[in-house]
Amino acid sequence: MEFTRLNESIDYRQRREELRAAELDLADHVERVAALRRALPLDTIIDDYELIDVSTRDQIRLSELFTAPNRSLVIYHLMFGKAQENPCPLCTMWVDGCNGVAPHLMENIDFAVVAAADPSAIQAHAESRGWNNLRLLSAGDSSFKFDLGSEEADGAQTEWVSVFSLGPDDTVCHVYSKGARMSEDRRERGIDLLSPVWHLLDLTPGGRGSWYPSLGYG
Repeated sequence: MEFTRLNESIDYRQRREELRAAELDLADHVERVAALRRALPLDTIIDDYELIDVSTRDQIRLSELFTAPNRSLVIYHLMFGKAQENPCPLCTMWVDGCNGVAPHLMENIDFAVVAAADPSAIQAHAESRGWNNLRLLSAGDSSFKFDLGSEEADGAQTEWVSVFSLGPDDTVCHVYSKGARMSEDRRERGIDLLSPVWHLLDLTPGGRGSWYPSLGYG
C-alpha cells in the first residue's frame, strides 16, 4: 500500500508495511476492548450522590446530570483538593482537551468534571485554563470520589474516569471506572485514550521520552 509519493528505500517500505499490519492489529484489538466494555452488565446500582455545581454553587444529584434517560454520563475525576493541594498538571492537560471537544461530546453523551476542591478553587483554575464548555462539580462532603476509587482515605487523589447509565426510576448504574495505573509497572498509560497529546508524540522518532505535562511552559 502506498502512503506517499516520495522516493523511499526498499528497507523503509518493508518496515512501513510491517508497521501498517501492526496498526491494523491494534485497531482490531481496540475495537475488541471497546466491545468488552460495552458488554459490561448494568447491574451495579449506586447512591444518588449529592455534588455541588461550581457555576451556581447549587447542590445537584448525580441523576440530575443526565439530560435524557438513554444517554450515558461520563465524569472525569480531576486530581485537585484535599491532599492534592495544587491541580494535577496531567489531569489538567486531559481536561484542556475535553473542554475543546465538549460540544461534540454533548451531542452524544453527558459529560462533567469533578474535583475534591472547594467550588471557588475549581472555578479559579477553570478560568485560568479557559474551560468554558464544561460542567464542573465539587464533590463537597460526599463520599463520591472515595467510593468510585479516585480518592484514598488520607485524601490522596487519583486521575480517574467513570461512566454511568440511568436505570428505571432514575436509579444510577455504575458502568465503568478506570485510572491511569493499570498495574504496578504501568503507572500512567491506563487512560491515554483521553488525550491526543500522547498519540501525536508517539508518531515521532523521539516518542514521549521523559516529557511530562506542566501547568505552564516558558
